[in-house]
Amino acid sequence: MSTPAVRSGLDHLLSDTELLQRLRGKRLGLLVNPTSVTADLTHAIEALQEAGLTLHLLFGPEHGVRADAQDMEAVDETTDPISGLPCISLYGHTFESLKPRPEHLADLDLVLCDIQDVGSRYYTYVYSIGLMMDACGDADVPVWVLDRPNPLGGLTLEGNIVDPSCRSFVGMQPLPNRHALTPGELAHFFLRHGGWECDLEVVPLQGWRRSMWFDDTGLPWVMPSPNMPTLDTATVYPGQCLLEGTNLSEGRGTTRPFELFGAPFIDPMTVLAVLSEYELPGLTLRPTAFRPTFQKHGGHTCRGFQTHITDRDAYSSMAMSYALIAVLLRLYPDAFQWREEAYEFVDDQLAIDLLFGHASVRRDLEAGAHPLHLLESFQDQLRDFDDRRQACLLYHD
Repeated sequence: MSTPAVRSGLDHLLSDTELLQRLRGKRLGLLVNPTSVTADLTHAIEALQEAGLTLHLLFGPEHGVRADAQDMEAVDETTDPISGLPCISLYGHTFESLKPRPEHLADLDLVLCDIQDVGSRYYTYVYSIGLMMDACGDADVPVWVLDRPNPLGGLTLEGNIVDPSCRSFVGMQPLPNRHALTPGELAHFFLRHGGWECDLEVVPLQGWRRSMWFDDTGLPWVMPSPNMPTLDTATVYPGQCLLEGTNLSEGRGTTRPFELFGAPFIDPMTVLAVLSEYELPGLTLRPTAFRPTFQKHGGHTCRGFQTHITDRDAYSSMAMSYALIAVLLRLYPDAFQWREEAYEFVDDQLAIDLLFGHASVRRDLEAGAHPLHLLESFQDQLRDFDDRRQACLLYHD
């Protein structure tokens, strides 16, 4: 196996005798999932134990320590089946389950957090890190974040900032849809701007530059969650996750979630003709049909598209998904609907408003606003966010 261009925070820690010495003899908590691996795919649990560290307790985010649970499926694990270590689920049946309780931290000297993010504000793992920081701050337990790359790079910002009225587990902090920060940089952002305070240390990446996509790093891609199988999935996700707030299938229950999307009521050729008005760069939408095996339209044939990215630097997932939603509102005003079921522990707001980050976005699109002009109107928000994040950046090109 060739040496990766980038060394993860976990591999950095394991190669640094001074850092390891500071942890030896301490009772450690570890927030992990399947992405918590070394460059040779040894899991952090085994790697840290082999380095002589004492793991006292595991914490699992959404999907669980081994990520065998589907999205929004409560996890009740109490013991890791591989290591035998006790586990605390940070994604249970209530909103309160998302944050460690004082008794979970009472016997710990320090908590390590090592989870791969995908670069979109909806992805809940970074909020699990933030809530861990908040709980550890209250319990006077230090937190170390073992950093990992942002798969989409660290340069491009997209979307709007979450309004306080739409805070939820898919948007707990004032972030844009595509935030261009690593987990370690987000931890600094939470500390400075998000009110989650603790004794924080970030073990940084080595060799990472902001212009890098994940496949530039040389690191192995491990599925962060059951419906995030590839880097292509992560690339379309900033916009396509919005479809979770609609009655379209976002491709869950297929082998290409978020790249595939559609519904039984769609005529792909009609949609494609109207979408062409927006001249969206960097992608080709291939009309297709698929049958999800579960969730929305499970067992029924959906007509729709697969997104094929032809130029990922020119492609904007947000522009494509905003335009798609605008077209569907225009073509199918009766058949196209917003999701009304409870979403991420919230039952008194539409899921689409939580995902958009502000109810005004939905209302503007319903009123016929030009989707690309609407996106452009968020530039002042992005500039303000960029100003705030500058002090949190750990890496530069």
